[in-house]
Amino acid sequence: MDETGRPNGVIASVIRGFWLILQRIKKESEVSRKRKPYPVLEGAAISDVAAEGNAIARVDDMVVFVPYGAPGDIVDIQITKKRKSYAEGRIARIVKPGDVRIAPRCGHFGTCGGCRWQHLPYDVQLRCKHRQVADALVRIAKIELPEISPIKGSENIWEYRNKMEYTFSNKRWLTAEQMTSGVEIPDRDGAGFHIPGAFDKVLDIDCCHLQGRFGNDLRNFVKDYGIRHGLSFYDLRGQAGLLRTLMVRMASTGETMAVMCFGEDDPEAVKAVMDAIRSAFPDITSLMYVINLKVNDTITDQEVILHSGRGYIEEEMEGLRFRIGPKSFYQTNSRQAYELYKVVRDFAGLTGDELVYDLYTGTGTIANFVSRKVRKVVGIEYVPEAIVDARINSSVNGIENTVFYAGDMKDVLNAGFIGRNGHPDVIIVDPPRAGMHADVVQVILDAAPRRIVYVSCNPATQARDLALLDCKYKATAVQPVDMFPHTHHVENVVRLERRD
Repeated sequence: MDETGRPNGVIASVIRGFWLILQRIKKESEVSRKRKPYPVLEGAAISDVAAEGNAIARVDDMVVFVPYGAPGDIVDIQITKKRKSYAEGRIARIVKPGDVRIAPRCGHFGTCGGCRWQHLPYDVQLRCKHRQVADALVRIAKIELPEISPIKGSENIWEYRNKMEYTFSNKRWLTAEQMTSGVEIPDRDGAGFHIPGAFDKVLDIDCCHLQGRFGNDLRNFVKDYGIRHGLSFYDLRGQAGLLRTLMVRMASTGETMAVMCFGEDDPEAVKAVMDAIRSAFPDITSLMYVINLKVNDTITDQEVILHSGRGYIEEEMEGLRFRIGPKSFYQTNSRQAYELYKVVRDFAGLTGDELVYDLYTGTGTIANFVSRKVRKVVGIEYVPEAIVDARINSSVNGIENTVFYAGDMKDVLNAGFIGRNGHPDVIIVDPPRAGMHADVVQVILDAAPRRIVYVSCNPATQARDLALLDCKYKATAVQPVDMFPHTHHVENVVRLERRD
């Protein structure tokens, strides 16, 4: 209080701030009560499949995007969001299924959100992905394009993932049936996947068909062990609980890795869990754990402790062995990764005398894979641990013509770097989903390699970058590759030749 008995300036400001918040909440509540519920569109026809895995229905002059639709479906759509040019909704009822719709294999389909195309035959999925690539390149890049090669489908469309990450929760997601059944469900502990768009909602998974039996057995074992022994499952809002996450890796060589993440530092309980896993699964190649007390689940900045076995597993490709640690990046579909890398090598047109730059090299998989057919490979990657793996992978395979650098691409790759390492004949780029920074594109243009091979997991950002490169480079080959069956994700490889 000041000398007059009134609140001083700071307190008055705080009080007024709270008053304004209360007034805004009151106003929003009144608006919400007055807002009419969105309508249900009855008998709408699903006409196509769109980006992000959604389906399209056209009702009058409005485009409606809905998940889990199949071309030819006649459905009732509950609108959930409406804009001037489009609306979003969910399928309230399938009046008549389309001819292409099939029964999904997974009992969690429609709730999990991980495999949004299980209701579509695989050949239909491939056609949709091929069109997705073509649409992005034509609509965004607006460049002269060669004929796009038929998409390379995955030999295995089930149990193809070599890496899965599961989350433990003390408040597992309840389905609509469970919530309306009237039956009390006191046990809410579960292990599975985050519900799309909800960081604190985890769907308990019985079986995931994207990874082999080992992953499902291990996850269910840890969950059952925790329940039997009264261990605390992680509270995603309260940020507390012992059992937090589990990462499972399975290599094509048969080797396996498990990394158990604990949300509390309880040495006795941690040892008991890890010993139980080793006892139940004695053949695990690499068994490790992390004590993660921070807010997010990432372990890139955490110490990984080896419980037993080796600190890595190995993949194999054309006689090359690739070591994969707990923080390593490796394509999640091992067999299809081989097909992808063969496309990259073929597009690079190597004769044995080239200096190749491999940008966003990760653990150096592509760099080492093409090293036998080049004079030298220079790899650059942001993650220092990945560069350590890349150098190890070269060493264990007796490869001596690779060199790797760690750092932010836009900072490392510059004229000085090229002056020290030589002007590349070929540049291979495999950036993250966001694509390349404009500075990186400019350095590539200045370096003027004869050929660029652009690998992308996001055709939209790839198309944007191709438009920037078009001033000096012409696209001469395009090859989509499906790495992720039953999802809308697709890899695409484009070869660019310098305009001389």
